[in-house]
Amino acid sequence: MTPLASQWPNAINSPTPPLGGQRSSAHTLSSPDKTRVKSTWILQPGVLDQCLYVVSNVLLFFPNGERLETSQISTQVWLMGGLIGGGLFMLCPSCSAIRAGGKGCCGKGCCGNRCRMLNSVFSSAFGLIGAIYGTSVASAGLAIGPKCRVSDETWKYPFEDAPQGNSSYLVDKSLWSVCVFPENAVLWHIVLFSIILGLGTVQVVLLAIQVINGCLGCVCGDCRNSKEDDGGL
Repeated sequence: MTPLASQWPNAINSPTPPLGGQRSSAHTLSSPDKTRVKSTWILQPGVLDQCLYVVSNVLLFFPNGERLETSQISTQVWLMGGLIGGGLFMLCPSCSAIRAGGKGCCGKGCCGNRCRMLNSVFSSAFGLIGAIYGTSVASAGLAIGPKCRVSDETWKYPFEDAPQGNSSYLVDKSLWSVCVFPENAVLWHIVLFSIILGLGTVQVVLLAIQVINGCLGCVCGDCRNSKEDDGGL
């Protein structure tokens, strides 16, 4: 029998490759991996929000690109609602989202799932406090208005004691000319504080939902048996 002919029985008896483009188990994602993929997509908008928070707060220190003295910057800018509330306080929920899907120090099983839910509640509550702080500072900044130099060469809040109300300058552009320096200080103030307020409002809603969801998960628990060993951070 020739060498070619001797290979025919092995070729006939060998198993055929799977049809239909079936994937092997090595290419399938386990449950923790799927959770991390979802958390990554959730985390990306959160990181973008943090960057917008910090950039907006930093730009408030330089109205119209002008470098001012410490006493010429408004109190609401120094409170740094975007940098502290939207930046530092949001690091905890972001880190919690990165660690989602892993065992961490909670282990496996029903108690482990409730432990992770409780950790999510504390992280989201910490971020919620920061979001509330940021929105409060931004609301006060928009209500009081910018600090600028007026016609008598003094620095003050020209819209704070306005007879028609503190928020009248937000819709009446004719009042913006009260601020002589920096140029476009009112527009700069309104736009940046509005960005901080808008982002903070969205984060308050999302983090409040996450806190409620985490509390329900912690109380009710998730005691389903998993056949896979949940690995992770």
